[in-house]
Amino acid sequence: MMTLLRYVLAVVLPPVGVFLTYGVSSTLVINILLTLLGWVPGSIHGLWAVAKHDEKLKQQETTV
Repeated sequence: MMTLLRYVLAVVLPPVGVFLTYGVSSTLVINILLTLLGWVPGSIHGLWAVAKHDEKLKQQETTV
């Protein structure tokens, strides 16, 4: 459920989705700047960042 929420927020409000995934970080700053350039670049980056984070978590689960 939380994963779905992060993906939806990454599309609708990209900085919020990235914040819920990474917290305050350089990824969040990059996403804010991209969102200021336009909603589409921010959404693309937000989806990519959330997906990459989920991919890393799944990869860690399989190695443990």
